[in-house]
Amino acid sequence: MNRAIVIGGGFGGIAGALRLRAKGYEVSIIDRCPKLGGRAQVFEREGFRFDAGPTVLTAPFLFDELFQLFDRRREDYVDFVPVNPWYRFQFPDGETFDYGGTLEDTLSEIERFNHADKKGYEALVKQSERIFDVGFTKLADQPFHSFTTMLKQIPSLLRLKCYRTVWQLVKAHIQDPRLRQVFSVQPLLVGGSPFDTTSIYGLIHFLERRWGIHFAMGGTGALVDGLQKLMKENNIDIQLNTTVKRIVVEDKRATGVELESGEILSADVVVSNVDPVHLYRHMLDKDHQAMSARLKQRHARLSMGLFVLFFGTDKQYPDVAHHTIWLGRRYQELLKDIFHGSKLPEDFSLYLHRPTATDPSFAPAGKDSFYVLAPVPNLQAGINWEQEGPRLQERIVKALSDSILPDLKKHMVADFYMTPENFAQDYLSEGGAGFSVAPLFSQSAWFRFHNRAEGPENLYLVGAGTHPGAGLPGVLSSAKVLDRLIPEPGLQAQPLAV
Repeated sequence: MNRAIVIGGGFGGIAGALRLRAKGYEVSIIDRCPKLGGRAQVFEREGFRFDAGPTVLTAPFLFDELFQLFDRRREDYVDFVPVNPWYRFQFPDGETFDYGGTLEDTLSEIERFNHADKKGYEALVKQSERIFDVGFTKLADQPFHSFTTMLKQIPSLLRLKCYRTVWQLVKAHIQDPRLRQVFSVQPLLVGGSPFDTTSIYGLIHFLERRWGIHFAMGGTGALVDGLQKLMKENNIDIQLNTTVKRIVVEDKRATGVELESGEILSADVVVSNVDPVHLYRHMLDKDHQAMSARLKQRHARLSMGLFVLFFGTDKQYPDVAHHTIWLGRRYQELLKDIFHGSKLPEDFSLYLHRPTATDPSFAPAGKDSFYVLAPVPNLQAGINWEQEGPRLQERIVKALSDSILPDLKKHMVADFYMTPENFAQDYLSEGGAGFSVAPLFSQSAWFRFHNRAEGPENLYLVGAGTHPGAGLPGVLSSAKVLDRLIPEPGLQAQPLAV
C-alpha cells in the first residue's frame, strides 16, 4: 500500500489525511503540538475551558463530507447548533446591531439605522451570491496551477468587478457609516483588511446567509476529537509532539521527511499543512524550488497578527452574545496602522467569544468563559511583546469593563494571553501571522501558493496559505483540491500544466 505523510494537524491537514485514506493510502499525520487541531488547541484553567482556534463554523457540509467518505454521520461524532445572532456589533456610543437570522431580521435591524440601506443590503447580498457562484461553487476546489486557468476566469472576475476591494463593494451599496463597518469586517476573519482585500471575499456574505453560523457543542476541540476518532477508526497513524525539520527530495521527487530528531520517514506522497512561507524558507532547499515559489515567499505580504486574551469570570454576563464584535472609535485608520504600521496602536477593535452563551460546559456553574481577540501588527513591526503584552491586556480589560463587561477586572480569573510570538513558536507561522499570507488579489488563485508544490513532485500543500485561502471553508476546500491532484495509489500524477 502506498504511504502518505501529512505534515501539520490543522483542519487542512486532518481533511487531507482523511481524503487520502479514503483513496486507499496508508496515512501518517505528524504535528508539533500536543493535540491535533493546529491553531484549534484547547486550554484548561481552573475549571474553565478555552478554545484557542476558529470558533465560527460556516458551510457545515464540508465537515459532513469528511465523515461521509467513510459512510459515517457527522452528527454521531459531534453536534452542530445554529447561533443567533451570528454576531452582535457593539459601537463606541453603546448602540448595537444584531446580524444574522433571516433576511427579514437583518433588514429590520438595518431599518433602525438607515431605511435606504435596506435595498442596498439586498443588492449587496445578490452581488455576493454572484461572486459566490464563481469564487466558491466553481473555483474553491479547482487547482490553479496553470496560468491559462487564471486567464479563463478573468472575464468573470471583471464582470463581477473583483478588482474592487471589499470596502469599495460595501460602500457602493451601503450609505450609513456604521453599517459599512458591519458589512465589511468579514475579511478580518481570514486575515485581511477590507481596504486591501479583493472583493472576491465578498462571497462571505452569501456563504453566511446560505448556511448560517454554527457552533460545535463542546467547542472546536470537540470537533477535533470527533475527527480524530474517525481517523483512528480508519487506521490513520497520528504522531504528536513531533516536528518535521525538512522535506527529503531525491531525483526531483519528495520521498519523505526528516524529523528534528534526525529520523527519516519515507513516503510516496507528502502533504504539507505548514505555513507555505515557512515551508519554502526553512523546510525545502532552494535548489528544489521553482522560481515562482522563491518569488512568492520572498515578496509575501503576511496577514496581521493576533493578540488573544483568555479569561474566566466568577459571575455570568448573560446579556453578552456568543459572538460580539466590539468596534473602536477608529476604523480605516486603525486597520491601516495594524496592516501597514510599525508600532502597536493605542486603540483597538475586538472579537469577543463567550461560548457559555450556548454551551455552559465551558465554565463552572454560574461562571463564564471568554476569549478576546485583537488584530495587531505581525512580528515584522518589531513590537516588544514582553513589554506590550501586559499593557495591551490592561487596556482591553479596562475598555470592556467600561462597556459590556462591567467590573471585569474585579471578576476576571484564570487569565492568560497569546501574542504573535506564540503563533510563530507554536505553529511555525512566519512573522507570527494569524492567517499566513494576506488575501490580496495579488495573492489569490494562481498568484497564491499552489496546492501542488512549485518544486518537487509528490509534494502537495493544504491550509490557509494555499488556494483557496484561510478560514474553515477555505482550508477544508484546499483538501478537496487534493482529490483532483493526487492519483489513486500506484497511479502516476498528471504532468504539471504551465
